Order: sequence, then C-alpha cells, then structure tokens
Amino acid sequence: MNSYVNMGVGALLGTVFVLMSVSIASEGIFHSAAPEKEGFAIVAEESGSAGGESEAAVATPIATLLASADAAKGEVVFKKCQSCHTSESGGANKVGPNLFDLVNRPIAAHEGFSYSAALKDFAQGGSVHWDYDHLNHFLEGPKKYISGTAMGFAGVKKETERADLIAYLRTLSANPAPLPDPAAPPATN
Repeated sequence: MNSYVNMGVGALLGTVFVLMSVSIASEGIFHSAAPEKEGFAIVAEESGSAGGESEAAVATPIATLLASADAAKGEVVFKKCQSCHTSESGGANKVGPNLFDLVNRPIAAHEGFSYSAALKDFAQGGSVHWDYDHLNHFLEGPKKYISGTAMGFAGVKKETERADLIAYLRTLSANPAPLPDPAAPPATN
C-alpha cells in the first residue's frame, strides 16, 4: 500500500476514535435523567360530540348564561380581542372587523372588511346573523365552529367568561339587542 493511503486511513480512523471517545465522555458528563413530572403538558382537544358542539355548549344554553353574565368582566375578557378588533362606533377595521353593534348584525357583512370564503359561505348571503347562539359557539372555538375561517383565535373555553364577553359585546351598540329569555326553549338552527 501507498504510504499516503496508510496515512489517510490512519487519520480517518484516529478521527473516528477521537469523536467516539468525546461522544461517550460527554454523554457521561452531561447526561440528564427524564424529569419526574413534565414542565408543561400539551393536551390536544378531543372532539367527541356530534355537530362540532362541545358538551358545555350543549349543557348550558346561552340564554341561561347571559342571565347572570357581567359585562364589566366581559370588558376584561375583551382585552384578548383588542389586538385584532376595534370596538368604538365607526372604528377602523384591523386584522378583524370592527365589533361595534355586532349582536344581531348579519355575519360577514361589515363594510370594508374582506371576510374568508368559509365565513361568507356560512353567512349564506347575509341571511344568518350574529345572534347569541352563533356568538357563543363561534367564540368557544372559531375554527371548530366554522371550518376554514381565517380567525386564528383559539377561543374562550370557559362558558362564564364567554357569556361575560357576549354581554359586553351587547353593550357596544347605541341600541343594545334584548337579552334572550332563559325560560324560552332553545332555538334550532
């Protein structure tokens, strides 16, 4: 064999030996055992009910929740929305449309805002309105309620917080919509 080939093979084997030795030594020095308890567990939401509605939304009608809702608490919850929405009369659209006078407004009908195709399809040409039931289901999980919507918000999972938020949204109007009667049978969509 050529002496240059022997030197090259020797250098390669020497390098592999040094790298393996460093790897074994560093594993021994820097080894960390798995923690007993995870620092932050990521839990995926399971959808076990039919029709895309959660058990909580089916269990407690929005009319019942709104009877004890607090609009002042809803204003605090609304701070989550302010990065994408404005709430004053005549306010500009941001990433999302202005929410003044939202309750009972036709879905996907705020002027000057470009809605996603999914929301336009859901609105059925303006015949569907943001009533209390639609707001409740949408705010619980926008992408779950209207598949394909561009709204990236994860939703308000606690039904009492959602009711407070809807009560606050109701106050954003010169003529607030009447609250639904908790004793009335639930509306069918």
